[in-house]
Amino acid sequence: MTNYYMALYYLQIFIITLLLSAVLTWLVMKLARALNIVDRPDGGRKLHGRPVPLLGGSAVFAAFFIILYFTRDKLLAGNLEVSHWLGFFAGGVFLMVGGFLDDKYNLKPLKQFIWPILAIASVIAGGVEIEKITNPLGGFIYLGAGSAALIVLWLLGMMYTTKLLDGLDGLVSGMTAIGALVIFLFTMSEKYYQPDIGLAALILAAASLGFLFFNWHPAKIFLGEGGSLFLGYALGVLAIISGGKIAMALLVMGIPILDVAWTILRRLAAGKNPFKFADRRHLHFRLLDLGLSVRKSVWFFYFISLIFGLGALLLQSLGKVFALATLAAVMIMIIIFFAYLDRKKKVV
Repeated sequence: MTNYYMALYYLQIFIITLLLSAVLTWLVMKLARALNIVDRPDGGRKLHGRPVPLLGGSAVFAAFFIILYFTRDKLLAGNLEVSHWLGFFAGGVFLMVGGFLDDKYNLKPLKQFIWPILAIASVIAGGVEIEKITNPLGGFIYLGAGSAALIVLWLLGMMYTTKLLDGLDGLVSGMTAIGALVIFLFTMSEKYYQPDIGLAALILAAASLGFLFFNWHPAKIFLGEGGSLFLGYALGVLAIISGGKIAMALLVMGIPILDVAWTILRRLAAGKNPFKFADRRHLHFRLLDLGLSVRKSVWFFYFISLIFGLGALLLQSLGKVFALATLAAVMIMIIIFFAYLDRKKKVV
């Protein structure tokens, strides 16, 4: 396939997925209203002024895997086996089932946690593994039996990052699209050419953007529990099966991941359950408190992700380490800045 026809093929797949995701989102929006599965405003963390349908993530999930199925011949052209994709799919199904139950019945945290664990177990059972990671000082670090442990930590981290990040309209779906497009560009490069992973990443980006049409502020539908977990899960799995390119996903999602890490530490220090207790001290809420609009706050996250994500395409392993250190320094400065504002308010 020549470059021209390949580009045309990818463009067609992107547009078809985008349109399918948008249509499915519209249908799910009607279904959620009919089933009365909606998110009601509470005057605190929930900023919307009216009930908004949930279950939106099921549209992204369906569009993603429907198109994957019809392009399955391309997805099996590389090193991945049918079992890898089936494990990926089974994990997504678990997240959709758990998400539906939580959106409908508001499950307790422990019962919510079961579904991400089942999703990760499905991926590992499907044969997905991280054989090695790049040593920034040269060569590789072979994981062996540590592969499963790293996959558990990585996917839990990604899922709970997108779950806790899902507080502003369009934030998670847009950042997932950015992350998926970065993986697509990376796997299309001559050095790391992996057209099967690239195609899957492009489909995820298109499915996320199709949903974003209805999720942009003011949102007409929300991802819901399953959707917010699924997008982090999908991005995390793609980062693994593209050859353990975890550093790249870290750079794209760096600020949200660090925000979640800081939130967990802060809540633990206050003697609170980090996954049970909710507050408005996430970075996206703090930006709103500074006077930024929802859209401007979301664009701030998009900008950071784009800068570091596109930068990751040009950096080698050691460069990515320095970029991650820079991200950490930026997050520390943000924490110090808001701590200063909090102290100033107390004095006043």
